[in-house]
Amino acid sequence: MSDEIDRHTLPVAAPVVMPKGMAIRYDMPDPRLAALITGYTAYSVESREPQVDWFLPAPVMLGVALDAGPIFPRIGSRPFPPMVQASLIGPTSRALSVTTHGGTMVGIGISAAGWAALTGRSAVDFHNRIVPADTVLDPAVVGRLITVLTGAPDRAALKPLLDEVFLPLFTREDPHEAHIRTLMRLVVRPGLSEVGELAEEMGITASTLRRLSQRYFGMPSKLLMRRARFLRSFLQLFISGNPTDPSAIDPSYHDMPHFLRDANTFLGTTPRRFMQLANPFLEASVRARAAVLGAPTQALHVAPTDIDIDQHR
Repeated sequence: MSDEIDRHTLPVAAPVVMPKGMAIRYDMPDPRLAALITGYTAYSVESREPQVDWFLPAPVMLGVALDAGPIFPRIGSRPFPPMVQASLIGPTSRALSVTTHGGTMVGIGISAAGWAALTGRSAVDFHNRIVPADTVLDPAVVGRLITVLTGAPDRAALKPLLDEVFLPLFTREDPHEAHIRTLMRLVVRPGLSEVGELAEEMGITASTLRRLSQRYFGMPSKLLMRRARFLRSFLQLFISGNPTDPSAIDPSYHDMPHFLRDANTFLGTTPRRFMQLANPFLEASVRARAAVLGAPTQALHVAPTDIDIDQHR
């Protein structure tokens, strides 16, 4: 694939300049997939020297490596075996780090609604785990995905190819779909910080909310809400470059030590130390994803309503 920076993917007002030999691209899926796939991404590195990259906690992601050297991942402090060519990274509540050796990684973000329509498995079984994609999805589908992406002439061709692969796949009808989509929208809305308040707004019990959250989002509702609140706050600090600005954190935090306890939960370290670890891909992806997909990280992705989708058909 071409090593040129894909500037045409981004609005002129938000250019992303990568170091030489590195490129990043984000694409929005077909509107019919908008509630199911949170976005497509491709990270490429020309050098075969080892490189460590850090990524924020996120929902489910499918990753397909193309012309890549070995990839050694860790979620928090837990190391995993080298990733196979097509892997499923389950919903995470810890930062992900990967040591790569060049090549391209294509990512397909799967929302909770997408998970429900794609598989009958419980997402909590994959919380903070990485598994071969063909242990969750039909191996024939995974094989086709690898074949299609391997044959892509450049990164600009990825979106139509991915749309073609995924449009026929989300066929499973789940009885909880309406609640799943409502929770997708509410959990990223600023101001909601209590499970009881969220359950009341959804018109369900707190225990039903917990079961719904675990099965489709991969973690208890309280942890899901804490992750969203923390990332909203951390990204304000990350973008500003000031890791100790108390005015940037969510007002539901009692004080800075309260926020720092969440930082230890989700990042495994302080915001300052994590920002020192930040690599060109993390810094670029925060800006590029916001410009193309509307949110700086997958866990804060705003799910479209049915009206939003209909307007683009």
